[in-house]
Amino acid sequence: MEVWRAAQEEAAREHFEQMLAGLADPRRRQGVRYPLRTVVVVALMAMVCGADDAEGMQRWGEANEEWLSGFLEMPHGPPTQDVFLRVLGALDPEALRAVIQSWVELLRARLAGAPEHVAIDGKTCRGSRDRGSGKAALHMVNAWLVEANLVLGQLPTRKKSNELRAIPELVRVLDLSGALVTVDAMGTHRSVAEAIVEQGGDYLLAVKENQPTLYRDVAASFEDALDERPRALDRDPALVVERWSDTDGGHGRIEEREVYVIRDLSWLTTQERWSELSYIVMTVCRRTELSTGKESREVRYFIGSERARRMSIERIAAGIRGHWSIENQLHWVLDVGFSEDRLRHRAHHCAENMAALRQLALSLLKQEKTCRLGISNKRKLAGWDRSYLLRVLVGV
Repeated sequence: MEVWRAAQEEAAREHFEQMLAGLADPRRRQGVRYPLRTVVVVALMAMVCGADDAEGMQRWGEANEEWLSGFLEMPHGPPTQDVFLRVLGALDPEALRAVIQSWVELLRARLAGAPEHVAIDGKTCRGSRDRGSGKAALHMVNAWLVEANLVLGQLPTRKKSNELRAIPELVRVLDLSGALVTVDAMGTHRSVAEAIVEQGGDYLLAVKENQPTLYRDVAASFEDALDERPRALDRDPALVVERWSDTDGGHGRIEEREVYVIRDLSWLTTQERWSELSYIVMTVCRRTELSTGKESREVRYFIGSERARRMSIERIAAGIRGHWSIENQLHWVLDVGFSEDRLRHRAHHCAENMAALRQLALSLLKQEKTCRLGISNKRKLAGWDRSYLLRVLVGV
């Protein structure tokens, strides 16, 4: 057992050395008491084990000092709360995100060959707002690999309204070859569509009134195509419409979903403005509350490309529904499982770097499949069982 555990720790050490080799230390060499690798590794391990802030990281490090000193340099003991805050506040966020990106690419490589759906959306870290200094809350734009529950990348902004500028930047650092990329209406813009196509992916973008001409054209097309009245001789031929429907129940309600797709876009006045635009979509969702009998109806529109692969209507429907995985499996879990909204890291780059470590910790926990537990209980188990912690971090 001891030999096996020593092998685990050696594998962990080599893994950390490889991942952090290119991370530059922002501190002056004079007076440095804690190696950068030690600070970052302890911060990540503590976060996986349930420490959400710098004080928790210090306490976790103190409780595991003897074990950690076996494979990390700690000549002055584990890092203190102030050390975590200073180092994570000074560390270049772009450099840390680059390290995390390389780590994520290793995880992603295990899924090679599987069709990919990447959902892009933003989330505000509410606790990072500082009213006293007028500093806005940090807003992170995330790229989420739906099938694998994996954060592929993130980019910070200081305003939710800046998402539109951040999304193309984020897209251009991702390998999207063959992937379907979904974005909600705030990110529906020609620059976003172009960036996705340039990276080898196909887009599926929600259309709302923020694109008024496109919205009116798409809505009018479906209204005309689905008009069941007899067509006059002088009217254009009816557009071919593909149909798909599904019904399911749960949470005290029944949902009926209908998806309609038109691929003939020769009539669309704005088609040339959108890179590789190939089809338009309308979805109709009807909900019935079983307890009250109350019914509601929601109609939504989308545009999409299919250069990388032809999108069947079933694939399109799955992409539209699967987009909300980023809300349910990433944003909600960060709030509930990691208490992100209540955390008040504000100094310098601390909020950005803490957010990046949280997302890496969540991705690593999601990839560990041997224990069928929720994220909160996985974090507890990692804190209780060092072997499980190492399995989460390096897959041994």
